[in-house]
Amino acid sequence: MRKAYIAGNWKMNMTPSAGAAYAAELAKAAAEAGADVKIMVAPPFVTIPAVVEALRGSSIIVAAQNMNDHKSGAYTGEVAPEMLKDLGVTTVILGHSERRSYYKEDDAFINRKLLLALEEGMDVVLCVGETLEERESGKLEEVLSTQLVGGLKDVKAEDMEHITIAYEPVWAIGTGRTATPEDADSAHAFIRGQIAKMYSDDIAQKLIIQYGGSVNASNVKALMAKENIDGALVGGASLSVEKFLPIITYDK
Repeated sequence: MRKAYIAGNWKMNMTPSAGAAYAAELAKAAAEAGADVKIMVAPPFVTIPAVVEALRGSSIIVAAQNMNDHKSGAYTGEVAPEMLKDLGVTTVILGHSERRSYYKEDDAFINRKLLLALEEGMDVVLCVGETLEERESGKLEEVLSTQLVGGLKDVKAEDMEHITIAYEPVWAIGTGRTATPEDADSAHAFIRGQIAKMYSDDIAQKLIIQYGGSVNASNVKALMAKENIDGALVGGASLSVEKFLPIITYDK
């Protein structure tokens, strides 16, 4: 039985003081509501220390939104995995569509970061997804397959327990548009099938696959009811307890 995994990606929002206040409020609200899911928040780099402190003693995971593919060196403006670990971060989001699109990160670069994260003992949320043009031209499966094969290159079977896949159709991120539960589940089923081909049926069945793309309180139940959707990578709706709490308590 796969445990639901709900993650909030704050993107470039929340100062350290605002993030700490929000995190403390979220932890209290989630505990009082009896939330029975795995919860993660991913603040901006500068906000991570304050959030880690605010969530000390809580089961909520603090993740990073990105990291570099080197352990150290002359890489101005970048952050190494050891720096994140020293703060108490054990999980990193890699391959987000905004990193792929705005900063031209390709599968090879994402793969180097992913392998380093695993080497450093970190968990990874690997994002994959197609643009609207790719979907409408019938390239959905080709795009997902390419991103999975490239992103997971040289990842050993035993390391797959540290990998979560987030399917995020690019056209649904921050647009208010959401793939139908049926379309999302179909894409998730394809991803699970690809992992079975690359590794094994057992690994594929244990794999947590999140859906990301304008998830909110009104659509989360329908999405989570689908067989292959195991969680959500939430953007805008994760920036307030009022909007995020109904998502992490969708089954209550």
